[in-house]
Amino acid sequence: MSAPPPVVLITGASSGIGQAAALAFARRGAQVAAVARRAERLAELEGAVNALPAPHGDVLPVTADVRDPEAMRAAVAQTVERFGRLDVLVANAGVGQRGSLVDSDWDALETVLRTNIDGVLHSIRAAVPAMRRAGGGHIITISSVAFNLTSPYAAVYAASKASVSSLARSLRLELEADHIRVTDFLVGRTATEFNANRLGEGRRTGSGVPTMPAERVAEAIVKTVGTRRTTVVLRPFDRLVIWANVLAPGIMGRLARQQYR
Repeated sequence: MSAPPPVVLITGASSGIGQAAALAFARRGAQVAAVARRAERLAELEGAVNALPAPHGDVLPVTADVRDPEAMRAAVAQTVERFGRLDVLVANAGVGQRGSLVDSDWDALETVLRTNIDGVLHSIRAAVPAMRRAGGGHIITISSVAFNLTSPYAAVYAASKASVSSLARSLRLELEADHIRVTDFLVGRTATEFNANRLGEGRRTGSGVPTMPAERVAEAIVKTVGTRRTTVVLRPFDRLVIWANVLAPGIMGRLARQQYR
């Protein structure tokens, strides 16, 4: 007897990697709770899922802000009420920011911190009790190759992703006894609305950095569920960025300064 399709909650599902992941999971029969702030974009996603060739999974659109812990608890409750359990959390919602650490508008910096750090925490704290009741699960955090990057003029964003990756490493051991796995995705430049929606003064990035489609990240997320992989880096170029910042952080910092300033 085959296992039932997983129930997956994805934050930031209205665009980019989150949207692509929702479609990829639904295409394989998973039941998907798609969480985002933009109800109209979630309605478009629901239509796209319903237009997939049968058989496909269902999608539950949930309008919620990851910065609100009550909203995330309610999102998980709606998911369990609709689908009976929660197996997978894809903590994807995030926002970028560029600009001087000292001179940037504080509201923009606070939005990055509350979305990229608090949002991940609220999502995990809401999801884990439901996973424990289900006997286990899988948490996938969407971090960045910038997690260890010396990033002048993108310092707060990089620090937020460093926090996400640090949380994932610690959480992996905390939840081991609950049969909940944690995988951290270190994602490189991806073709999404992320750069256009980046907060701060600088909205363009330097040329020459290879860009991958969101669907490539989404497919990797789907294939990782149920595995024991702890960290995923998708491309050799992204591994090069990570190791270069370990071996030559000063050089990488100067390159980043040229790109982000």
